[in-house]
Amino acid sequence: MSSPISSWEGASTIYTFADKPAVMGFILVVAVALTVFAIWATVRHEKHSYNSPMTK
Repeated sequence: MSSPISSWEGASTIYTFADKPAVMGFILVVAVALTVFAIWATVRHEKHSYNSPMTK
């Protein structure tokens, strides 16, 4: 199978929020917050799991 694109001349890209630094900043803050939350939740879960009494 071959690509239907035969030339890249005239190709363009549209960045929706590239000219709005406030929106870009908000997206960055949300991404960082979600990453920190995921790490925190993982650490909390692992600490709880390893502190639980193990029944054998």
